[in-house]
Amino acid sequence: MKYYLFIDESGDHGLANIDQDFPVFVLCGVIFSESGYHVFRERVNKLKMDLWGNSGIVFHSRDIRKHEKEFQILFDMDKKKIFFERLNGIIAESEYSILASAIQKKEFIQKYGKLSNVYSISLSFILERTIFFLDKIPGPANLEIIVEKRGKKEDLTLSKHYNEVHSIGTFYVTPERIQFYKTKLKFTSKKENINGLQLADLLAYPIARHVIEPERLNLAYDQLEKKFYEDQGDRHGLKIYP
Repeated sequence: MKYYLFIDESGDHGLANIDQDFPVFVLCGVIFSESGYHVFRERVNKLKMDLWGNSGIVFHSRDIRKHEKEFQILFDMDKKKIFFERLNGIIAESEYSILASAIQKKEFIQKYGKLSNVYSISLSFILERTIFFLDKIPGPANLEIIVEKRGKKEDLTLSKHYNEVHSIGTFYVTPERIQFYKTKLKFTSKKENINGLQLADLLAYPIARHVIEPERLNLAYDQLEKKFYEDQGDRHGLKIYP
């Protein structure tokens, strides 16, 4: 069986300058079975067609929140209601698991300094938990990891870290366990309109807001909370550093 892991982020992964209003970095992974992703993708495309008449619309968290670009139609309250009711239904009802790493930058720097690569740390966590997830699947499984292109330098750094993990493993996962699933890393551009990446983007922001203000009302986070990967009743799908 084939599985997809879609990865996107919220916030800046740099540690040199911290945005005081958004002092976190979240890397969010969403894992689907091939059949589960097909159902999800078709439902999202139908929503796009019904509201825009165009399945090529790219769902982007910031544009939706700000009602910018194609999402200016959300100033129409009737369309806004339809959009969020259907989108929330798709997010709640689709079959996937969330694997996310959140870096609290100030606390992280105090404990580890500024030299660490928080993207690589977060990616290692997500890859480890993905292997734990796949270990529970009966029968053989292949994994395709899909990441949005960020820039030549950034993509090269990510590829090098992925290849390192694939070759030597991590503290918790041996390279043999990773290689068993025939993992493949694929970079795509935003214009390729990958609905799985758009979901990872939509989920990363409310996770980040929850980490920043855990006591504040966050209905979007409450809705997705039960989607975090769990094993024997214990949540293993969200790691908050440090």
